[in-house]
Amino acid sequence: MKRLGLTLMVAVCLTATTFAAGNQPTTAKWDGNINVTKLSKYLNLSADQHEEVANICDYFSTQMERATTAKKDQKKKLHNAVYGNLKLMRKALTDKQYAEYARVLNVTLQNKGIEMK
Repeated sequence: MKRLGLTLMVAVCLTATTFAAGNQPTTAKWDGNINVTKLSKYLNLSADQHEEVANICDYFSTQMERATTAKKDQKKKLHNAVYGNLKLMRKALTDKQYAEYARVLNVTLQNKGIEMK
């Protein structure tokens, strides 16, 4: 009876640690793919805004790839990539569009396990 209880306890602990390990925040999950067409439809962008946002997204993807593969100052590079993107988007979008974009970016980063403070 003791062995059964001990075996059951080990199984539960092993399962709990396996699931907990999968929920750790990491920047290695960023794949850099931004669907600019869907973003454009969601934000109701004009043609000029669409082109500018596409360029900003390409730049952001490049910066995020550099930040996630960096060995030194990874958090600083990640911070600079995200806030640099927000600064560029602030200039390209209206106030309402920017608020929506910031909300989407925040949710995306949280879903990827990237915490910004």
